Amino acid sequence: MTGVRVHPHGLCESDDVGDGTRVWAFAHVLPGARIGRDCNICDGAFVESRAVLGNNVTVKNGTLVFDGVTCEDDVFLGPNVLFTNDLRPRAHVKKVGDALETTLVRRGATLGAGAVVVCGTVIGEHAFAAAGAVVTRSVPAHAFVAGNPAVVKGWVCACGARLSDDLSCPECGIRHEETPDGLKAA
Repeated sequence: MTGVRVHPHGLCESDDVGDGTRVWAFAHVLPGARIGRDCNICDGAFVESRAVLGNNVTVKNGTLVFDGVTCEDDVFLGPNVLFTNDLRPRAHVKKVGDALETTLVRRGATLGAGAVVVCGTVIGEHAFAAAGAVVTRSVPAHAFVAGNPAVVKGWVCACGARLSDDLSCPECGIRHEETPDGLKAA
């Protein structure tokens, strides 16, 4: 692992970590985790063996990324985001590998502080889950979701701004159009 910075109190046991990635104090990356370039894994975060993080992913303090979770490039995981990977966990039933459910967080999505993501879901490109949201079903591209369970409250641009009623961005001017998976830039 050349070009990877691991804080003296951080633990990175994976051999598959991209250049420029930083693992901070008390963060733990297990062997087998795949981490892209220029990621930032903050204090107290945990990345399990079969988790995959793309390039430029931010994993804030206290976030738990378990086996079966894949985050594509440019994903932001706020403080204390929690992923699950088993819909019916029991201490006496040890599930591993393909027995665990998967979750996919598409490119550019943001999960706010304390969001909980129930396994088996897909978070669409550039979607935004508000702080404290409990995501129990898949989220369309560019959707802004909030609540428990999380529901679509509006739409957001790749730049993060809320879209106007005509699906244009008041910040950067990009117009969006509806697709079967949510929205995309027109």
